[in-house]
Amino acid sequence: MVDVAQVSTQLCASVTPRRFLALPALLIAALACSDEQAPASSGSPAYGGTVVISSSGDPESLLPPISSTVPGKIIGDLVYDHLAEIGDSLNTAGDAGYVPRLAKSWQWSGDSLSIAFHLDPAARWHDGQPVRANDVRFTHQLYSDSTTGSPYAAAIASIDSVTTSDSLTAVFWFRERSPMQFYDAVNTMSILPAHAFGTASGAQLATTAIARAPVGSGRFRFVRWTPGASIQLAADTANYRGRPGLDRVIMTVAPDFNTALTRLLGGEADLHEQVPPTSVADIAKDTSLRIVPSRGLDYNFVQFNLRDPKSRARPHPIFADRAVRRALTAGLDRRRIVQNAYDSLADVAVGPTVRAYPTTDTTLRQIVFSPDAARRTLDSTGWQDANDDGVREKNGRQLEFTLSVPGSSRSRSSMAVLLQEQLRQIGVKVNIEPLDFAAFVDRERKHDFDAVFGGWKVEPSPGGIRQTWGGAGARSGSGTNYGSYENPVFDAHVDSALAAGTLAERRTHFTRAYQIIIDDAPAIWFAEPRRVMAIHRRIQTKGLRPDAWWANLAEWTIPPAGRIARDRVAPPAR
Repeated sequence: MVDVAQVSTQLCASVTPRRFLALPALLIAALACSDEQAPASSGSPAYGGTVVISSSGDPESLLPPISSTVPGKIIGDLVYDHLAEIGDSLNTAGDAGYVPRLAKSWQWSGDSLSIAFHLDPAARWHDGQPVRANDVRFTHQLYSDSTTGSPYAAAIASIDSVTTSDSLTAVFWFRERSPMQFYDAVNTMSILPAHAFGTASGAQLATTAIARAPVGSGRFRFVRWTPGASIQLAADTANYRGRPGLDRVIMTVAPDFNTALTRLLGGEADLHEQVPPTSVADIAKDTSLRIVPSRGLDYNFVQFNLRDPKSRARPHPIFADRAVRRALTAGLDRRRIVQNAYDSLADVAVGPTVRAYPTTDTTLRQIVFSPDAARRTLDSTGWQDANDDGVREKNGRQLEFTLSVPGSSRSRSSMAVLLQEQLRQIGVKVNIEPLDFAAFVDRERKHDFDAVFGGWKVEPSPGGIRQTWGGAGARSGSGTNYGSYENPVFDAHVDSALAAGTLAERRTHFTRAYQIIIDDAPAIWFAEPRRVMAIHRRIQTKGLRPDAWWANLAEWTIPPAGRIARDRVAPPAR
């Protein structure tokens, strides 16, 4: 019999969640052995083996400046390098804890308005060319060029320019001093090979060869991509930072979450990043798999399009009205919806942030669940059920909208159904539109939706909110503020928070910013899920960072005793 209290204590100690909710006994039994690793072999394990990741989404591109999906981020981070890598502490103020990557060292200027990065002279691109400071300068120009359409341009706006003092020294110049300078310089941009781009720029980048077949300096190199099916990477055996422990990494792309899980349970894959709560019991029965829970940096939400998708020059006929958005939020019992979808493996989201950030105030004032108040507000704004058919109307238009949902997310799909029923009870008709992952992302980017059930895996810094909810992300054609929410006071508090010199100041300004956007209700924030990964026991993992579990994948190993047939296929030669 499982000692619930003891296992709960062990789990809290191992994953340090901000809050731990009691889990059903079956789930606790599965989670209790989350720290278990593959059996060690005698002596040092030899290099070799393949890890197959089961993904329910295909990258839209393999070019980091224009890729914003998690599958694209995983592949990009394995193939390319940053100048330095954030440490396990996920510190974003100053450079404490950062680990050298392409830069062997760095030096701050006396006035802290520039940082000189000294590159590792041994670093080579996968085509054999040396990595040089000009590549760093080229990378900054590409990310910041408005014609590139990078969704990350707002995140590096603090960098004025990058110059080269010699072939191995790139100097970053900043507009002003802030605690985020180092983070801005190294975290957002994957360094790119200038020679591999030729004359391609702007819109041409999406179709250039390197967007389909990347050439990086990371410890894994690209082999092939079969869109909609799989992506294969191989160990860069001569890499300047050492050979990876694995021979290859393969990401298989499934059309939906059921297929992705079936591949894991059927032995076709070794890893699935986010196991739905309803599938944890099935995973627990499979003795070849282990479950690894951790605090996550994810949240999901229903985002309203504040502009008419048929013509962005016009306001949306429903969602442009702040009072209507607040009424829709008040009509939903978010706690019940989240609990139904996740059991106890998620918290109700507090806003466009996560509890892991020290700048997040978990006591933010929320729009209270009150169907009666929602009905009164809708009545007062002119949306009334005049013909008594159960759906409100105004000026001949029904209070009806379409909610687009990614079919790859079981949790969001189930929450959408409950949302549909609860809003029906206050006279709102919701049509659910399930889309495959690629089509869902395409709709978001084109702003071709009424509402979307979106989700973000956030960076270690809360500064990413500028591009996902800030005015810059709404006005830019490549921004990721797909709902086009704009509030200059919100933007000002975010900017003040990121420029603040102390945690207390940052927290104060972020609290004000979050409260503004919660009150404006451009979205309904639903869940902050805990990550529950499933990994084959034969794989020895290392350093599963909350923001990027794949960050240390090059250090993973498969002991010879745990290898299967696919592990014994030699990787392609460099």
